[in-house]
Amino acid sequence: MATLSVKPSQRYQLPDWRINSYLLSTNAERQRDASHQIRQEARVLRNETNNQTIWDEHDTKTRLAERIDTINRWKEMLDKCLTDLDAEIDCLAQMKESAEQNLQAKNLPLDVAIECLTLRESRRDIDVVKDPVEDELLKEVEVIEATRKVLQEKISQAFEQLCLLQEVRQQLNSDHRGKMETLDIDRGCLSLDLTSPNISLKINPTRVPSGSTTLKEWDDFSQFNKNHAEAEIKAAMELRETITLTIAQTNNELESQRVATEFAFRKRLREMESVYSELKWQEKNTLEEIAELQEDIRHLEEDLRRKIMNLKLAHTRLESRTYRPNVELCRDQAQYGLTDEVHQLEATITILKQKLAQTQDALDALYKHLARLQAAIACKANSMLLDKKCMDTRRKLTVPAEKFVPQVDTFTRTSNRPLSPLTTCQLERA
Repeated sequence: MATLSVKPSQRYQLPDWRINSYLLSTNAERQRDASHQIRQEARVLRNETNNQTIWDEHDTKTRLAERIDTINRWKEMLDKCLTDLDAEIDCLAQMKESAEQNLQAKNLPLDVAIECLTLRESRRDIDVVKDPVEDELLKEVEVIEATRKVLQEKISQAFEQLCLLQEVRQQLNSDHRGKMETLDIDRGCLSLDLTSPNISLKINPTRVPSGSTTLKEWDDFSQFNKNHAEAEIKAAMELRETITLTIAQTNNELESQRVATEFAFRKRLREMESVYSELKWQEKNTLEEIAELQEDIRHLEEDLRRKIMNLKLAHTRLESRTYRPNVELCRDQAQYGLTDEVHQLEATITILKQKLAQTQDALDALYKHLARLQAAIACKANSMLLDKKCMDTRRKLTVPAEKFVPQVDTFTRTSNRPLSPLTTCQLERA
């Protein structure tokens, strides 16, 4: 006979079962409501954050673009300032060179005046008088020395101003390079987007780098450089005007004194008579030897310059090879060859310098001997021919050197025999 088997377990009441079902339903609805609320809030947050991000990025790009425009405007101003500065440097350098040429040109009148005074010291006996010609020659020397001093001062001022201009140019160049680099960086930042391959998270990107400046400091720095450059350019322009005026004044003073001196010479020549003796043979040979020696000196100097350029080339090659990377920095045959070449060139340069010094000493000795010969000739010159020679020498002040031909050639006679320009320059130096 079958029996009923009841599983031993806890038994719930029907109300409990109904309550449990009710709680599950209400909890599900509450969880769905909460989830719906969160979803709505999340959607709102997404929209707000997306809009905020888009506007922030747009604002960042706008600021970057504005900053690039600002930097670019400053760069263009610095470009113009640099162009004006380079032009002023060239103009001032040309003016300085012109002043140097004028200063160099004063050597000839000074040499002529001193030569005239030296020649007139050879007068003898009663003719050795302190006449108006000597007074004018001494005054001419004083005028030339004064003009040389003034020109030298202006040249020194021009050199100092050029140094200041170069210093300002370096500052502007540094500022300009900084702005060029900044433009490259900011333009690169502006070109970045979400698809750029080189974007990544960085460590503490919002930190303030050491050495950072404020916008006002940045603007003041460039403004100061620009104002400084403009001030130096203005000073250089004023200096150029001063130098131009000085050159004109000194030339006018020198020309006025030259006219007065030659007038005194002509007046004095009408009062004097004398004779002139000739001792030219040894002088001619000495001048020829000086010309040959000068030619040899030029060849030695050219060889020395070429050897120095060869040495610079070898030095540059050696220095460039020191930048070979890692194991490539080896002492190969090329390295040994370059080293030997440097040693050989240094020895050659030393020998050439020694020989050049010996040759120049010989040239100085020849010039001293030539001066003694000319002094001997002057001792035999009488006052009339001495003054004629002085007048002839002073023709160098008005006749170009390549066309100058001395008229007074010997002690006892005059000659129209032409001399080469080299001989003329040698006589001027002697």
